Parts: sequence; C-alpha cells; structure tokens
Amino acid sequence: MRGTVKPLWLTEMVAVWGYVQRNYFLTKRYFMWEVVWLVYVTINAMAITYIGAGAAEFGNIAINTERYMTYLLVGALLWNYLSMLFDVLSETVSWERWEGTIEYTFMSPSSRITHLLGMGFYAVVYGVLQTALTLGVCYLFFDLDLSRANYWGALLVLVVCSVSLVGFGIVAAVLPLLSPEKGQQVSYIVSSVLLLVSGVYYDVSVLPNWMQAIATVSPVTYALEGGRVALLEGAGAAELWESIRVLLVMGVVFVPLGIWVFHLGEVYAKKTGKLKRSG
Repeated sequence: MRGTVKPLWLTEMVAVWGYVQRNYFLTKRYFMWEVVWLVYVTINAMAITYIGAGAAEFGNIAINTERYMTYLLVGALLWNYLSMLFDVLSETVSWERWEGTIEYTFMSPSSRITHLLGMGFYAVVYGVLQTALTLGVCYLFFDLDLSRANYWGALLVLVVCSVSLVGFGIVAAVLPLLSPEKGQQVSYIVSSVLLLVSGVYYDVSVLPNWMQAIATVSPVTYALEGGRVALLEGAGAAELWESIRVLLVMGVVFVPLGIWVFHLGEVYAKKTGKLKRSG
C-alpha cells in the first residue's frame, strides 16, 4: 500500500518551522550573548530617552518633556526592532559560514524561499518579544506620554513593515555571497544609512533634500511615522492607512525582488567557489 503523499505547501511549512526551530536552538546555545544584546538595547533606549529628560535643562525651551521623551523612546524601540530584523537577515550567509553549515543548508531539499522566510519569521517573533520587554523596563523608569497609545495599531504597522524589511534584508544578505571579504561590512553601511535618513531620533523634514529623497524608499521611515502617531496620538486604522499602504507596496516589491536577487547571488557564488569561503 502506497503512503500518502504530503502536499507541497505542507512540506514547505514543515521546513519553515524547521528553520525557526534551528534559530531557536542557536539562541539557546548563545543565550548569554542574547542577554548581553538585550541589556545593550535596553540601556541604549534608556540613554536616548534621557536626552529628552535633559532637554528641559537647556534654557527656556518650550517643550513637553514627557512627549519628547516618548518620541525618542518610540524611535529607539522601533529602530532596535527593525535593525535587529535587518541584521538577522543580512547576516544569514555569514552565520552559516561561522557555524560551518552553509553547504548543508544550500544543498537541502527545501527551497530558498522557505529558508529565508523561516529566518524572517523567527526574527519577527523574537524582535517583537524583545521590544515589548524593553518597553516594559523603560516604562518603569520614565513618566511616558502613552495615555492615548493604540498598541494594536502600532503592532500592525510593525508587522506590515517587517514584511517589506524582510525583502530589504534579503537583498542585503546577497552581499556576503558576492564578496566574502567585504560583503557583511557593506550591509552594516546600509543599516547605518537607514538610521541616518529614516528619522529615528528626529523628523525627516530637518534633513537635506537629497537625504529626504533617500528616506522615501526606506521602510523604516514609514514604520516610524505610523508607529509614532499610533503610540503618541492613538491613531486608528484610517489614520495609519497611508503608512500601511506604502509599506504593503514595498513588501510586494521588495520580497520577490530580494528572493530573486538572492537566487542570482547564490548561483554566482556556487559557480565562482565563493560559497564556503570566509576570506
């Protein structure tokens, strides 16, 4: 009697879950490093929020200190989450090289889409939990202006942005395939540019015009806009739609583009013998 053949979609979903589990066990393996990074991002968010607390000490500046502190904290939290998501995906190839599993992973029967989406799903869940924990700690230290916050709206913006940033990160993950020596460093430069132009700690309008033009193609820009109006103004779905609409379009464009570019980079790396190389 022949065995039942599993549908392809079910097989791929099992493979996605396999990549999620693998990342979970890697997190357990390097748990103390995870603690280190959690402490770092929490202290970083607190230090930035203290900038808002200290702003009132400069002359007679008319400023709503609580609101400004919250503005900075929201920027810090969203950036910590989005940069972590970007880094996890952009370091996909580098992690495989460090662990010595790159050849096994790239020869596995699961598709590259399954591999990359599994990595992205784990990063999203882990990032949301880390961000919520950091917000809880900061809430204990500061008087924040979150009385009107729409947390579900902010979470919706974050999830939608995650899709587009997954595609963005997959494109960056190609760089270590193309250049084992310098690819990862270039991806960090991309991350730094996103930090500079996306309005993490200030409004985009203060930037030079050419930087504002770059900001229009950064998913982080729209995630910050939507996240801030949700948490500071309590904006509902109607007010958030403009940011969500742009992020959805970016997700539709960036995810397929990222997977296609990664495929081209994988083919190139295999042909030129750069897949296993670490330098």
